[in-house]
Amino acid sequence: MSEQYNRNKLVKERNYTPFILIFSFVLVSIIALLFFLPGYDGHLDFDVTIFPLLNAIFNCFTFIVLVLALVAIKKRNIPLHKSFIMAAFGSTTLFLISYVTYHFLTEPARFGGSEVMRYVYFFILITHVTLAIVNVPLALLSVTRGLNMQIERHRKIARWTMPIWLYVSLTGVIVYLLISPYY
Repeated sequence: MSEQYNRNKLVKERNYTPFILIFSFVLVSIIALLFFLPGYDGHLDFDVTIFPLLNAIFNCFTFIVLVLALVAIKKRNIPLHKSFIMAAFGSTTLFLISYVTYHFLTEPARFGGSEVMRYVYFFILITHVTLAIVNVPLALLSVTRGLNMQIERHRKIARWTMPIWLYVSLTGVIVYLLISPYY
């Protein structure tokens, strides 16, 4: 491990990359597994279709705070940038909990629109899912490098992470709007 001086005290830098890659693989594997499991067969006392709406709300909030984080860093307001990024992580975590819960309890909804809209929907869905998978380790690496004050390494990866995360959060809302009539 390398050592660096940070705010007048010796701090040991930790390499979180192996943990991040393992965590990302496990998380994506669990989510993928949910699509092959049957839906929950028991009785529920509430309408589970509230979860996709919550997912869209969390994605919308994530998109907004990411834009605010981008504005903050462009103005060199690092504390505000950090606060917005942590808010984005919080809403993304709530999204993941809601998403996993919904897909554990139900079968996936089937798109029922026109043939043209089906192509549009699946293009957006496939790019959304693919980039969401890529974004998990990118976002975790970006934030750990930022928190570890590895500024140059943070900037290099954040240049990729920010647009991907923005796309994923925005298309999450669009996917909801396209599929919501079919729940």
